Amino acid sequence: MEYALLQAVFLPLLLSPIAYILGRKAGPTPAMWFTFAILLYSTIIVINAALSGTVEEHYPWTGQFGEFGFLLDGLASPFAIIIYVLSTILVIYSKPYMIHKFHEQFEEEQKINASPDGQGSVVESSSLSNYVNAKSGLYFALYLVFAMGMLGTVLATNLIEFYIFFEVMLIPGFFLVALWGDGPRRKIGLMFLFWTHAGAVVLLLGFLMIGLTIGSFDFADIRESEIPQDIVLISAIAIAVGLGVKLAVFMFHIWLPYVHGSAPTPISALLSPAMIGIGAYGIFRLIAELLPATFSELSIWFHVWGLVTMVYGGAMALMQDDIKRLLAYSSISQMGYLLFGIGSMSVMGLAGAEMMYITHGLGKGILFMMAGIIIVKVGTRSISKLGGLAGKMPITAVCAVIGALTIMGVPPTSGFMGEWILFYGALETAIAEGSTLRAVTFGLGLVATALTMSYMLWMLKRVFFGKTPQHLENVKEGSWYMTAPMMVLAGFTVVLGIYPDIFLKTIMGYMSGVLGV
Repeated sequence: MEYALLQAVFLPLLLSPIAYILGRKAGPTPAMWFTFAILLYSTIIVINAALSGTVEEHYPWTGQFGEFGFLLDGLASPFAIIIYVLSTILVIYSKPYMIHKFHEQFEEEQKINASPDGQGSVVESSSLSNYVNAKSGLYFALYLVFAMGMLGTVLATNLIEFYIFFEVMLIPGFFLVALWGDGPRRKIGLMFLFWTHAGAVVLLLGFLMIGLTIGSFDFADIRESEIPQDIVLISAIAIAVGLGVKLAVFMFHIWLPYVHGSAPTPISALLSPAMIGIGAYGIFRLIAELLPATFSELSIWFHVWGLVTMVYGGAMALMQDDIKRLLAYSSISQMGYLLFGIGSMSVMGLAGAEMMYITHGLGKGILFMMAGIIIVKVGTRSISKLGGLAGKMPITAVCAVIGALTIMGVPPTSGFMGEWILFYGALETAIAEGSTLRAVTFGLGLVATALTMSYMLWMLKRVFFGKTPQHLENVKEGSWYMTAPMMVLAGFTVVLGIYPDIFLKTIMGYMSGVLGV
């Protein structure tokens, strides 16, 4: 298909105003289905392009920056597919959750507008339906721009283009949190914007050092041998720090528990499984591929950094009572797995890291959707106030167990293959190099998997099993809008666990090329 990648990236952006108008004029349901249709079409385009092999498109831009292009290869295609599959599925899930959120906010605003003595009539500037329509239109328009920014970042072929898309996805992300988050949402939205923008600025400094030295910002023109050693090392560190903020790895993780805890659950289910993992994509593309010698020097530091993140995130998850904060710290731990695999400097380890992105996207997407159903149907996020919900919400419970097994790496889910390959690669490098440090990190990495199993099983036990509290006796299963998307992801993770070559064959070929094996 001509201009396939250009369509996949820019159609959601160009048609987002229509989603906005449709929401305001016709309501959330038409806006939801319109948004779903756009993203489904774009997803089909991406999958079709991936099936045809490597696809590359280039368009004239400006002599100052170089070419504007898109590349869908063995590295980008799994990231791109998971980003758009999650974005498409979560559109349907968004409708009942966001209507629930809009109703809550409408009631809050009505209380604020009530007369001072509390006895007067409520001052209404619009009816509830008009309020919901207006908010729905804005939500789905921002949602489309957010999805487009993520895909554009993954497909970019130019450093400045990468930076632009990297920043574009932060803007709708900020508004989605600041407008419809929980708690002090504006403050948390600003925290998200500050941290991620600061990381992006550091990333840009690394890009500028490379681009101005080479004389081009196009990936194809970058040759590590043409960059002075001191500049290439500083650039790689700046890129790693900037992407580390996006990954929310240890030291740069502060923002993530607050943002995931506050964000509307459909957005949490995109931020955690899809957006933060783009930092790992950046390390693959910008350091491992473009700066291989420097990557070899830094790999052990990535390895240790990943291990510390795995253990810290898992330990913190064990201490949480808020189900969304538990899942947020779990995401930090899972990003540690990705960094751990990247630092292994082996084909298997690198392939395992990318498989972990896929499995984390599926598993954590399911778990955040589970959390959203509980919030809507039960009205609490406190794990200590839950229990025995498996009998009340059987579909949600089964999907949550599959999601948890995926994160734990238990067969037959996709998580098993990701973890198996990742640790195989880490051990392979430790043996080949005879490195005591790598052998120790491998052993401690296995301990981190025990932490992962601990907090996941502990959460499942407290939420779905045991005695049902009296105040939960009348709880019912979520609507099909919310349960069907979970079932799709749950089925996908089992299919991928049984037949991992859907992605693994492509990934292994690419990683072999990166390491020259």
